[in-house]
Amino acid sequence: MRSFLFLAVLALLTGLSSCAPRVNVEQRANVDFSRYRTYAWADTKVKTTGDANPVYHDPIAQDRIRMAISNALAQRGLRQVTSGRPDFYVSTHFYIDEAERTVANPPVGGFGAGYAYPYSLSYGGGFIPVNYGYFYNPGYYQTYRTEQYKQGTLIIDFIDARTRNLVWRGSLADPVDDPDRIGREFAQNAKDILDKFPVEKKG
Repeated sequence: MRSFLFLAVLALLTGLSSCAPRVNVEQRANVDFSRYRTYAWADTKVKTTGDANPVYHDPIAQDRIRMAISNALAQRGLRQVTSGRPDFYVSTHFYIDEAERTVANPPVGGFGAGYAYPYSLSYGGGFIPVNYGYFYNPGYYQTYRTEQYKQGTLIIDFIDARTRNLVWRGSLADPVDDPDRIGREFAQNAKDILDKFPVEKKG
């Protein structure tokens, strides 16, 4: 029983970790990020085949994402400027597209997800305990299906103002279940991305 509970908890933790969005980072080699002090926002237009529905491109949500980025940079001692040449430019891209994922089917018969209860044996009026082992753990009878969903991708680019080179890019893809929460969710995602930026927070 203890081993079963351990496996169940382990499966739950593994599932939770696999569902968490993963930050992807690309960084140009031999760049001294400690010399960057100031930045400015640069607007870019990226042509994608993603969803152009305006409900997914709310300017208020975009402002919220930018504010989260600005706050994260300020915590690292990086200051925004609006005139003159900054040390680097910051640009964000956000788009929605269709994605595909594998999910577990709902439980059948009111039991736990994918769980099949073993039948009991009796002989001569007595109960015979049977060790069913792997064949009656939750994973054995779990079934899955493929479903389509909306996925939002946030990309944050850092471009050196002097060389015009892209020196750092962080990105994260996350399911979009509610358009009204895009601003809040991806503002947090922006912070998660910048946790990977090679300039630590001050203090």
